[in-house]
Amino acid sequence: MKALTGRQTAAVVLMNIDRAAAIEVMKHLSEPEAEAITAEIIGLQSLDAETTARALSDFQRMAAGHLPPARGGRDIAATLLEASFGSERAAALLGRVGSSNSAFDFLGAADPAQVASLLDGELPQTAALVLAHLSTDHAAAVLAALPDAVRTDVAQAIATMGTATQDAIAIVAESLKARTGVLATRDAPERLGGVAPLVEIINRSDAAIEKALLESIESRDRSLADDIRSRMFTFADIVRLDDRDAQRVLRGVDIRTLALALKGANEGIAEIIRRNVSERNRENLEAESRALGPVRVSQVEEARAEIVHMLRGMEADGEISVQRSEEDEYVY
Repeated sequence: MKALTGRQTAAVVLMNIDRAAAIEVMKHLSEPEAEAITAEIIGLQSLDAETTARALSDFQRMAAGHLPPARGGRDIAATLLEASFGSERAAALLGRVGSSNSAFDFLGAADPAQVASLLDGELPQTAALVLAHLSTDHAAAVLAALPDAVRTDVAQAIATMGTATQDAIAIVAESLKARTGVLATRDAPERLGGVAPLVEIINRSDAAIEKALLESIESRDRSLADDIRSRMFTFADIVRLDDRDAQRVLRGVDIRTLALALKGANEGIAEIIRRNVSERNRENLEAESRALGPVRVSQVEEARAEIVHMLRGMEADGEISVQRSEEDEYVY
């Protein structure tokens, strides 16, 4: 290679240093940074000794010039990500990286309603395969555009699908491309389904879609619905934030929205919020809560959904970390 970019150089360093040290470095990266470096590691399948030495030298490391070629690839990237972020988040990161060269890229700019119309009449498993290859936000919009009866079938198919072969992906992509007038290609990568990508899609959906979809899934498969809920963010997750992260979230919330969200909340949630707003905002919050009086449940749900949306976005961007434990449960 003639020259390496900064990201490629960083990837080469991570591929060559001690695995434990590489994992420790990865833990200090934000998810977008880790995703970018992961894409480079996957792309750098092999490097000659000269290029490897030059990259290491750029990081102020002396290279002997006879270093063995660095090993990249998906397996190396997956190992680093799983050790740094856990298997569930690693799968999501790898999925997003893999989808950047997806066989379904031609749908990336399509209106969600158009994609939903294109999938009309297809098996739920086929629609699930397509949604699994779209960006999370786009997939959420397409899922919302599907008919109610079909939406649950597709969501369940996403959660239960395994790894698709390249031939299967190519066949579906060719069929859809033929119907949209786009030439087909057969160089599609594999993509893994499961509960994790479905949770990401639901997390980007609005509150009404989320509620209806989970209720419908629960009527079919209670354990699957419980699994999905256990991985999702809720308003109660604010008690799982440390004070610094709670302050980051609450700084962006309007006082009236916060007062509405606190209606009927348990004392644990109320205490976390009161403790992590400024003294002035605490006084304003108490005054707003008194002024509100009785409010509709729908108003409370909308306010909480707004905070949850913000919390989800900040966690996805790596700005905050939500600590979850199997045994803890909160009610509000």
